[in-house]
Amino acid sequence: MSLTRTLASRLLGIITVLGLAVGLNLQTAPPAAAASLVQITNFGTNPTGLLMHLYVPASVKPNPPILLALHGCQGTGPSMHASTDFASQADTYGFLVIYPSTYPSGSCWDVSSDQALTRDGGSDPVGLMSMITYAEQRYGGNPAAVYVTGQSSGGMMTNVLLADHPDVFKAGAAFMGVPYHCFATGSVRGWNPACAQGQVSRTPQQWGDLVRNTAYPGYTGPRPRVQLWHGTADTILNHHNLGEEIKQWTDVLGVSQTPSATDSPATNWTRTRYVDSAGTTQVEAYSLAGTGHQLPVQGSRMAADAIHFMGLDAAPSGGTTGALRAVAAGKCLTAVNATPGTQQQIHTCAGGANQTWTRTASNQLTVTVGGTTLCLDASAKGTTNGTKVITWPCSGQPNQQWRFNPTGTVTGVQSGLCLDVAGLATTDGTPVQLWSCSGGTNQRWTLG
Repeated sequence: MSLTRTLASRLLGIITVLGLAVGLNLQTAPPAAAASLVQITNFGTNPTGLLMHLYVPASVKPNPPILLALHGCQGTGPSMHASTDFASQADTYGFLVIYPSTYPSGSCWDVSSDQALTRDGGSDPVGLMSMITYAEQRYGGNPAAVYVTGQSSGGMMTNVLLADHPDVFKAGAAFMGVPYHCFATGSVRGWNPACAQGQVSRTPQQWGDLVRNTAYPGYTGPRPRVQLWHGTADTILNHHNLGEEIKQWTDVLGVSQTPSATDSPATNWTRTRYVDSAGTTQVEAYSLAGTGHQLPVQGSRMAADAIHFMGLDAAPSGGTTGALRAVAAGKCLTAVNATPGTQQQIHTCAGGANQTWTRTASNQLTVTVGGTTLCLDASAKGTTNGTKVITWPCSGQPNQQWRFNPTGTVTGVQSGLCLDVAGLATTDGTPVQLWSCSGGTNQRWTLG
């Protein structure tokens, strides 16, 4: 039975198909106009007739990173663009987004055939690699900064591409996917009910050996980092697959199957991290209690968290340095002393070293006081309203990482809470804390 027909019947009424711009008969595009979704033809070898759309943000970086964003069954590239937040993230951080479409329109990705499951074996992965090469050659995309994400069938293909092309991708984020090779049937776009229903279990080494010995035999180079998302109430692709994906990628990346850290960054979310000996998160998994087959949710923090994990929101090399100014108060974040654990305050801007903050390439905020460099830190790794914002020796942990948002807010990567001037006050010495983002001017900041 074809995967297309089966999922078409099972997903009817679940996945919204927007169908924007499908079937446009455009010629090969010149360099795209800023902030536009452009269809590109004749992009290279394309054995399965895939379609390519490219999003170029108005503030595109020189030599920009590339994100490949893969739709689910019954979707298209333009519908993926319209129904997710990856384009708005690109607007903020200046990377390119490729939105491919399967052919026939609305069909699922081929994640089941021997061709697709082998590097350069044929089928959909060949056309997808051609799109990436085209974006590198025609739009100046950075071949050392290529990433992939996808939902449902696109999440499955994310796992396939990370296995087939570990030398191409730096990292990937799979929403509602299954492990590489779990859907194998030997036929193009085949349906594997045992995998879909969560009835396939293997040991970590068995899953890892499939990647090492089948996808790209003999490859010994670096492997991409992997982020995984799944809802516990998913009736299309069972939540059991999340655990199997974790087993596969922790084995491939050589980290323990026991989480290095577990937290709850949002209500009903459980996030587990699996780090290497250097403290770098190699695998990150999100289990969303009560959530069905509907990820990533537009307007939520899901896309932003995926972008952060992949590193597409990183500050430019060398970082940004200057005063961190509270917009409402017109005053500057101030490290009043060099004692670790001291809560930060706002004071009249004076231009001193204790008001000079550097946003690093790893999204820390550092300040040097009395010859000691410290990091802005959520005290005790707090994730609740009122958590003190302090300085502390830099550790690289998520409670010391900060996301600068287009609205002017600064949010903690671990907590998702906003940097907040307590009580809307404007006087010198007012403490700074974490608080739920409200849109208030006391949560708006400028750096530089």
